[in-house]
Amino acid sequence: MTDTNNSKLDTVLTAVLANRVDGIVREMTNTMLKTARSAVINSARDFSCAIVTGTNELFACAEGLPIHIFGTDLQTKVMCDNHPDIAEGDCYLHNDPYSGNTHAADHAFMVPVFFEGEHHFTAVAKAHQADCGNSLPTTYMSMAKDVYEEGALIFPAVRIQRDYKMVGDVVNMMQKRIRVPSQWYGDFMAGISSARIAERRLKEMCAKYGKETIKTFITSWLNYSEQRMVNAVRSLPAAKLENHGRHDSMPFLPEGIPLQVKVMVDPDSAYIDIDLRDNIDNVDCGLNQSEATATSAVLAGLFNSLNSDVPQNAGSFRRVRVHLREGAVAGIPKFPHSCSVATTNVSDRMINLTGAAFAQLGDG
Repeated sequence: MTDTNNSKLDTVLTAVLANRVDGIVREMTNTMLKTARSAVINSARDFSCAIVTGTNELFACAEGLPIHIFGTDLQTKVMCDNHPDIAEGDCYLHNDPYSGNTHAADHAFMVPVFFEGEHHFTAVAKAHQADCGNSLPTTYMSMAKDVYEEGALIFPAVRIQRDYKMVGDVVNMMQKRIRVPSQWYGDFMAGISSARIAERRLKEMCAKYGKETIKTFITSWLNYSEQRMVNAVRSLPAAKLENHGRHDSMPFLPEGIPLQVKVMVDPDSAYIDIDLRDNIDNVDCGLNQSEATATSAVLAGLFNSLNSDVPQNAGSFRRVRVHLREGAVAGIPKFPHSCSVATTNVSDRMINLTGAAFAQLGDG
């Protein structure tokens, strides 16, 4: 075992460990792809994997869908807040759009990774389900007036394994409500297995390099990522940008949804502010964004406008301040407004609106 108490790692070891963690995320991804039973996962690849630090900062998300992943830290924080007795061998299911998840159809499997008694990481595997218990046989209920009409089973970071053993009551309850119980159970086990693979590999990495080296690496990598973002922001001109758009009208929403994004780029302080607070209030249908998708959408639009070599993690996110309002259609949803379609429709438009706002800065 190699261990070091140095406050800063050399660049070679930092690069080795960063690529090792990315490799672990890709192994999670391959596990999910090869073992899931439903076509929405094993063919459409509507899933993402990530590693979050023990202090709830997004650390690695190779190959993940931005709308799934950029808000993962919100979910792991809820896990830690709700379970002061969190322990090695636990696994949690989280699909609550009112406490950090994207929408109810995305089931996130979260495994806290302990080494020598300390919680260093959380492995997260998130996958869209073929059925999530909605009142109608669809996972996208755009017409649902609220979460009750939507009808999905909601699990706000519920423990599904304790000491590596299944909590059978949760499984039994879900199988009674899911329309394709055997297919769902296959996807359920694929999600757990994907997160457990990461747990095993991260523990091996900690054992090889020592926990102090890993702690130093976490800090160093996030600080390095922040510095890369500082450089990227300082390469941009100072600007105040604004962009407007609209979601199409629908039978239950004849006026559509007006949308807007405001951006301020301050190269001197190396911060970007993205403000969604002036968007309209929640609508009485399933098109509302969740906090996770509202944040992820504008971050995706931003990172699409930067060089691809800026790491996408909590370090670079430190330089972006996203301003949201509770009760806004593009913001933090006010319960019980439905977020059934939070990952597409309005989110797609907010990604494009944000990217188009940055395009006003000019070519390149």
